[in-house]
Order: sequence, then structure tokens, then C-alpha cells
Amino acid sequence: MTGSASALDDVRVLDLGGEMGAYCAKLLADLGADVIKIEPPGGDAARCVAPFYHDEPGPEQSLYFLNLNTSKRGIVVDLETEGGRAALRRLVPSADIVVESFPPGYLDRLGLGYESLRALREDVVFTSITGFGQTGPNASLLAPDIVGVAMAGIMWLAGDQQDPPNLPYGYQGYLSASIQAAAGTMLALYHRDVTGEGQRVEVSMQEALLMAQETAMQTYDLNKAVRNRTGTRGALPFPVPGMGPYPANDGWIWAYVGTPGGAPWPELLQWMEDEGQAENLGEEPYRSTVAGLNLRFLSVLVLNPEEAKPKLPILQHVDEVLERFFAGKTKWELYEQGQGRRLLIGIVSTPEDLAKNPQLNARHWFQEIEHPGLGALRLPGPPYRLSETPWRIDRRAPSPGEHTDEVLSETGYSRAEIASLRAAGAIA
Repeated sequence: MTGSASALDDVRVLDLGGEMGAYCAKLLADLGADVIKIEPPGGDAARCVAPFYHDEPGPEQSLYFLNLNTSKRGIVVDLETEGGRAALRRLVPSADIVVESFPPGYLDRLGLGYESLRALREDVVFTSITGFGQTGPNASLLAPDIVGVAMAGIMWLAGDQQDPPNLPYGYQGYLSASIQAAAGTMLALYHRDVTGEGQRVEVSMQEALLMAQETAMQTYDLNKAVRNRTGTRGALPFPVPGMGPYPANDGWIWAYVGTPGGAPWPELLQWMEDEGQAENLGEEPYRSTVAGLNLRFLSVLVLNPEEAKPKLPILQHVDEVLERFFAGKTKWELYEQGQGRRLLIGIVSTPEDLAKNPQLNARHWFQEIEHPGLGALRLPGPPYRLSETPWRIDRRAPSPGEHTDEVLSETGYSRAEIASLRAAGAIA
């Protein structure tokens, strides 16, 4: 791939997206765009987000920041100063895209909103990412990630029924908003290339997350029923053998036996019998019960759980025997041997499992890049692969203000002017 043209290598992006829009700009940067990350004095707040390299906090140590800001150049500009605003205006004519995540109206008050920047470059694509969009009663509310996932209903659906609402791991709101923003930005860029027209792309984190509710909204709209947290059981009213998480002797696996796409339950019973661990499941009433653990039974169970209740003691015994069988093997044994029998069994991967995953490593998914202070960093790889215009990480995440002089020089600032701006605190 080295040396091949990238998809966006003739595109420049001004990244004012902060933490909410960092992944949007990364997706563009790793496709070859010249992304200039513009940080405030003191650096992006994401530089203080854990985890840190070797658990040592510091603005250069945040693995979170290092991952979300690859392939970008970095400058520090104080937009609250006239010199800083002037520097941004000098950059705009060379920029195809501006990504920002400030509260609605903030950039307008500084004279840096969409209409102002469009006067400097008429065909600019201006992408705004906020918690609730630019309009509506909630538009002015601050929205960190936890507010986004709460207001989108995702916390209500996450966890077991007896739990309070759960916060999903990581920053799902920020990432979802960034993904939708990147898609919208690319559509707007294509439209600009075809018609010559720029436009504003507006993304609401709340709206971007609503797809994660799957059928919850339709369930209420059509049935007036509120979907609740169901944990590992999903829509099933009680546990069904072979469906859900099970402990192996070194971790966890997820089974989905009895559903379309894989071998039926009798194949799992045959595996247990072949290894002498089926106990009494080959006898009645267990053999005929497991033979009927299929999609039809699951449909009856969801629609009419009372009909299936008499089988609960039998199902519980089958599940206990199955749990003992799974617990006697490693997760990789269960995965590989189960796949060999076409049984839907997968590993519940830990971060260590992913780092060692033979499929990911065979495809050279992880990317290594040198960092002057941290050595070789192994970073997550491509979300897609393009044969002719490849994705790649061209550089590590920038240090605060690392490219300020370089970028401003490209816009015509002299060394003396740059020194004057730095002395006034407008840049760093």
C-alpha cells in the first residue's frame, strides 16, 4: 500500500471538533486528508482521558488521544483572541472542510460561523457536531457522552432487568456522532465536487445514537409497550439452554444454538455424547426436549411463555449439564471445535484476546507507528480497506502545537508575525 494515492490526499480539513468530533476527523485523516487539529491553549481536554501509556498520566501519554488523532498535524490557537481568530481566517481559504463541535452560536459570536467562513471560501463543507443539533429546545444544553447515551435511550436498554440504567463502555455517543458526521461530510464533499456547492452538515449526538435502540421505538409506537433492560436473555422470558454467555475454563463464550444459520441442538448433544459428557441428556425427556430447541420453540416462548413453563425444570437441568461441559474446555477449544460442527459459538473477547487474535494478525490489522517519547505504538487498524486508495496511518498524533509554525508559514505568516502572535498568547 505504501506510496499509493489515498482517497482524500487532495483535501484539507480544519479540525475544531474537540473530543466529540475527533473520530470524524481521524476517519478523514487516515484516508489521506491533510487534517489540521486546532487545539485551545493548554491542549485538547482529551489529552487527560485515561487509559495512559504505562498508567502514567500526561498530555503525551493518553492512549485514547493517541488513537483518535493519528495522521493529523496539530496547532494551538486561542480563538478568544483577535490574533487567533485572524489565524483561523487565514487558514480557511485553503480548507475544503471544517469540523467543529462548539455549542450552537459560539462560533457565530466570534465571527467564525458558517456564513462568515463561507465568505472566505464559498464551497467550504462546514460540519457541526453537537449534543442535540443546532435548533430545538435542547440545542443550547451541554452534552458530554453520558448525556447523549442517556437522552438517546441507550442507557435504559443496557444491562440486566434488575439493574439501574447502565452506561455502555467507552464513549459510544461521541463515536456514533463522529461516524455519522464523517459519512455526511463525505456526501457533502462529493456534492461539492459535482456541483461546486458547499454546505453545512449538522449532526446531533442524540439522533446519531437512536439507531442503537433497534426496535424499541417501533415497539412503543405499534404496541404501546416500553422495551426494558433484558440483559443476556434478550426477548426471552427465561433462560434457554445454548443461548447466551457461558463460562469456559479460561474466560467466556457466547452461544446461539438453535437459531437459523448454524447446526441444531442435536449436533451439540452429539458432541457432548462423543466426549462422554452428556450425562443423562440422551435419555427422555431430555433428548426430545433438546431436539425441539429451535426457532419455532423460541417464537412460542416469546409470544406465549405460559405454554413453555411446564418445561422449565427440564430446561434448567439441560442448561446445568451444558454449563459443566463448556466449563471443561478453553474458550478457543469451544470456538474452534464448535465451528467445526457448525455450532454458533463465539469467544467473548477481552482486549488481550483481540491483541492476540489470529484472524486480525493474519490480516495485519494492527498498525505500528513510532512515537519519539513512547517508542513503537500498536494502534487499531482500518475500519475498511480500499484496494486503490488505501487507508493508512501516516503519522502519530501531534504534540500540543507541534505544527503551529509549519502550518501558519504555509498561509503566508512570516517568522516575525508568528513570534508576535505567540508573544501575544494567540498561538502556542
